[in-house]
Amino acid sequence: MAISLRDCMDSDVDIVCENIYNKIKHYAKNLVEYANDLENEYSIPIINKRISVTPISLVGESCKNPDYVKIAKTLDKAAKDVGVNFIGGFSALVEKGCTKGDNLLIDSIPEALAQTERLCSSINLASSKAGINMDAVLKMADIIKKAAELTKDKDGLGAAKLVCFCNSASDNPFMAGAFCGIGEPECALNVGVSGPGVVRAAIEALPKDADLSQLANKIKQIAYKITSTGELVGRKLAKRLEIPFGIIDLSLAPTPAEGDSVAGIFQAMGLEHAGAHGTTAALAMLNDAVKKGGIMASSHVGGLSGAFIPVSEDAGMIEAAASGYLTFDKLEAMTCVCSVGLDMVAIPGDTPNTTIAGIIADEMAIGMINKKTTAVRIIPAIGKGVGDKVIFGGLLGEAPIMSVNKLSSSGFVCRGGRIPAPIHSLNN
Repeated sequence: MAISLRDCMDSDVDIVCENIYNKIKHYAKNLVEYANDLENEYSIPIINKRISVTPISLVGESCKNPDYVKIAKTLDKAAKDVGVNFIGGFSALVEKGCTKGDNLLIDSIPEALAQTERLCSSINLASSKAGINMDAVLKMADIIKKAAELTKDKDGLGAAKLVCFCNSASDNPFMAGAFCGIGEPECALNVGVSGPGVVRAAIEALPKDADLSQLANKIKQIAYKITSTGELVGRKLAKRLEIPFGIIDLSLAPTPAEGDSVAGIFQAMGLEHAGAHGTTAALAMLNDAVKKGGIMASSHVGGLSGAFIPVSEDAGMIEAAASGYLTFDKLEAMTCVCSVGLDMVAIPGDTPNTTIAGIIADEMAIGMINKKTTAVRIIPAIGKGVGDKVIFGGLLGEAPIMSVNKLSSSGFVCRGGRIPAPIHSLNN
């Protein structure tokens, strides 16, 4: 459920918090109950119920004395009281620069995530129209490290709920990147679908001599069915909640559950494991087929839409990374053709902040040049190194710590400024 908080602004932070809490309670009070009812009626599992709100940097900077941690706690309490799993929107859009409110929110992220349970945060650092804000990239590298340090007793859980974007989507229903964009309605229901296990089973049912065209066609057919089902449930739920149906996100999102793995689809296609040569081509075909099949099932497609490759949330990806089949560089190559980017990747806790900034900058560049959404959700595992792992449990799963390039990025990322937008941004 996306909820606009634009009318919650006030010069007094206590009134802002009261407005936020009351509005979320008003719109979302029946969200979980009605979703559970539909789950039982249609025997279709609804894995998570979530809320996204207007980027909080916009809401909080109306205050004379902004207290973003206080607002974060209010959001977390509201999420807990209505029973949702996550609430997203502790966010700022800074691809061209930061306002005072943006800077205050960014500085508060580590403490806000350490003191909350359900809150998720996202920052848009780049776009194909604006270029890359390298000052913000370097700052976010510091924030990610601080978020991990403040939650090191939980393996850096704070960093696992923080994502950096290029070309962020304002109607994305997936965490940690969900927020309600300023062009969105007062309230709407957006739906994200899963189903890697269903796709894998369909591929395995094909004759062994089926060629890649037949395989792509089967994926399209399954994507159509998954999307149709997701939209049916979404529209039914929106009607019961008396709010508009927003979009369905066609992203093929894995979970840590056995068999619900995008990496498993690669194996069904004929690769020995994720990370083998050919993995990027297989992912490109999967991503395209999912979109082609899903787009025929809905007139309101949005969000990210494509295949996700989060390491910690996909049992097959975890196995591939732990076995050394899937390297950091191979993951980056795969992000050129998938839905998002470097997602839920654990790295050594002593990785320099400038190296983290370089990782973020590379991924922002991929998104900027290719006019697609890319993201970085990376977890520096404080006190741990390659060979260890981080364990979060639940939807966030666990991840082996992957090695990163030892060469320094410092001289480049510390130059600051903005990387200009590419020539194709001038397309008006």
